Amino acid sequence: MAGGKEPIEVKFRLFDGTDIGPNKYDPATTVTALKEFVLARWPQDKDIVPKTLNDVKLINAGRILENNKTLAESRVPVGEVPGGVITMHVVVRPPQSDKSDKHLSNSPKQNRCGCTIL
Repeated sequence: MAGGKEPIEVKFRLFDGTDIGPNKYDPATTVTALKEFVLARWPQDKDIVPKTLNDVKLINAGRILENNKTLAESRVPVGEVPGGVITMHVVVRPPQSDKSDKHLSNSPKQNRCGCTIL
């Protein structure tokens, strides 16, 4: 492995609680490559299916991971168990509404809240 580092074991938790993985990755693997892996193995029986890499966000320890960073750069070692599996959460961006949904934008807004700081 790169720099003699051990592979990092990662599983991806989807929005409904199901998992993809775990699999081992070289620490030099980019977040983009991880997203490609998730897209390639996305369960087809899901209601929400990402279409592009930009539709997928990976979250590790509350941080959204940047595409150009490596797995080693994106790790948060605090709280990790040596040799344990890292669980990354997968968030899918909702599909953009079509112009056919334009009539919905003309309807009155409901359930608004506002805050006032005194």
